[in-house]
Amino acid sequence: MMEQNLLKDGERVDDLQRNGLRIIQSPSAFRFGMDAVLLADFTRLRPRDRVADFGTGTGILPLLLSQKDESCTFEAIELQPDMADMATRSVRLNGLDDRIHVHAMDMRQAYELLGYQSMDAVICNPPYGKKGGTLGSETASVLLARHETDCTIDDVAKACAALLKNHGRLSIVFPAQRLLELCDALRNHRLEPKRIRMVCAHVDKPPYLVMIEAMKNTKPHLLWMPPLVVYHADGTETDEIKRIYHQI
Repeated sequence: MMEQNLLKDGERVDDLQRNGLRIIQSPSAFRFGMDAVLLADFTRLRPRDRVADFGTGTGILPLLLSQKDESCTFEAIELQPDMADMATRSVRLNGLDDRIHVHAMDMRQAYELLGYQSMDAVICNPPYGKKGGTLGSETASVLLARHETDCTIDDVAKACAALLKNHGRLSIVFPAQRLLELCDALRNHRLEPKRIRMVCAHVDKPPYLVMIEAMKNTKPHLLWMPPLVVYHADGTETDEIKRIYHQI
């Protein structure tokens, strides 16, 4: 009954197959993909971390990360009010209201609400498409989630730096072809890349995603992790992907 009371017209509840977690999504709006699941696996948390999620969408990252360490709390920021509303209801559906707080606002103003240098960690799955590269057929919701509009990757890095404490950590996923642009933006705002992992569809294909953990106000020192390969040559998922999806 609670599930039905939380749903609006056209919405559905999806099972995340992780400790009974569920998420509310709409087929007509932006839905989370594999990149969010991979970033949740890549992200490292410490006990009692206070974590901000920029561009939370329907709340997938805080929901997944809430199971990594039950002492951590999350402030989820989402620009689109309807998506933030779905995230809020997903949090309520899972009984996580005391640990995940959703805010419908621009990430660039998040420090005004949450406090300057107040976060131990920030997670972010920002829009991948460069400004001006949008497709006319996309809905407004999908367009904002997938493409930079007036918020660039430099704006994202600046907003993350404003929230992070000294030596605070940022975990972010981005297109591999924009790696240099991402690193420039991070280092422009004193966020030093410390750990990096490329994601490849197949072992003989170039990477299409990159995941970076950066730390605020530290010296350069980069650890390259082994590439994450999604599929075997026959199209079946690798054991690493099955592990991440809790299938083995």
